Amino acid sequence: MNITKENIDALNAVVKIDIVQEDYQDKVAEILKDYRKKANIPGFRKGHVPMGLVKKQYEKPVLIDEVNKLLQESLSKFLVEEKLDILGNPIPKAQENFSWDAENFSFEFEVGLVPEFEVNLQPKKAIVHYQIEADKKMIDDQIVNIQERYGKIISQKIISKNSNVTGTFVNEEKEIEKKSTFKLEKIKGKSNLKLFVGAKVGDVIALKTKGLFTDDHLLQNHLGVSHDDAHGLDVEVKFTVEEISETEPAELNQELYDKLFGKDAVSNEKEFRKRLKEDAENQFVQQSDQQLLNAVTESLIDNTKFDLPAEFLQKWIAVAGEKELTEEEAAEEYNRSEKGLRYQLIEGKISKDNNLQVTFEELKEFAKGFIKSQMAQYGNTNPEEKELDEIADRILGNQDEVKRLSEQLMSQKLLNFFKENVKLKVKKVSFDDFVNEVYK
Repeated sequence: MNITKENIDALNAVVKIDIVQEDYQDKVAEILKDYRKKANIPGFRKGHVPMGLVKKQYEKPVLIDEVNKLLQESLSKFLVEEKLDILGNPIPKAQENFSWDAENFSFEFEVGLVPEFEVNLQPKKAIVHYQIEADKKMIDDQIVNIQERYGKIISQKIISKNSNVTGTFVNEEKEIEKKSTFKLEKIKGKSNLKLFVGAKVGDVIALKTKGLFTDDHLLQNHLGVSHDDAHGLDVEVKFTVEEISETEPAELNQELYDKLFGKDAVSNEKEFRKRLKEDAENQFVQQSDQQLLNAVTESLIDNTKFDLPAEFLQKWIAVAGEKELTEEEAAEEYNRSEKGLRYQLIEGKISKDNNLQVTFEELKEFAKGFIKSQMAQYGNTNPEEKELDEIADRILGNQDEVKRLSEQLMSQKLLNFFKENVKLKVKKVSFDDFVNEVYK
């Protein structure tokens, strides 16, 4: 057997494999001999079928199977030994006048090569790293929500502007019949509010759905209609008042602080506000980090220039799936996936050049940290190390979980690397400003 590689250009090559009769004949003969022992052909005793008859029936399919096995094994071994970084998988080239009746065979495979490139981690324009701060308004709103959540519900006879109202919305034509509870402050418009204020249990209020709530999405929840119907819904509904109440806000005292944070962890309003601010900003870190990772990814793709073997990749995409694609379909799929492929190559180079890898020990510790946080949500804040090890071992016995956790850990390693090595500009913003700048 002889294997050679011919470089077409920097991104494409052809691997040629020559297989001669000596490479496969012994194996084929061995298999045919085994077939002869087991063959059950009418007119012949088992194990006494003439070899000529066995060869006539089985030699060619056995030869084809063995040559293909030899071909795949030798090709894989060659790629490893030559340390060829390839994209996709080798594609066999069609050959004219090929015949399995020959004794010697030649096969050619097209391969796409990974391009050589350098990664620039210092873009001309620094990437914004948002530091989200919980401002006074956010803390004030959070305190109001907490006071309401832990407040005392007081029954009322008449609806006032501060009431919570429970009742049933009905419209026979739209098949609406939904019991719902809402705060009166969510009703939009003075005319609608007038219809509610002063009403008593048992009263029936006729309402237009258009502009009824401060947000159309509330129609979806309170009337039980679909998301599409909620937008622009303009029908009349009858609302029967069934319950009226008002929430008396909980006092900011030690009893409330202990409920929220544990006994004596917080002892006054100043400490309470500080704790809320710290907790909120800790939660914002994940959003800020994800935005940074997205921004760095886009920057690296935009600023790292290299060519890809596009023609080869489109050929490979056409034949790689369960269903073969047309040239046009393969080209469209390549265009959709090109950006992701470029980042995979960039990420791979960064990881290789900077020895960013996930070891089993790191993966297990990462899994244990994840398990510990999950257990804490259910009140187990101090699990035993043995218990964590056993659960982690079970999780890491599932290859899908190993893949998922490995990707998360590698993403964290890359994020930490980017924070230390990429040109960044820290920008402190409120959460509302962050949303406006990043998502709008």
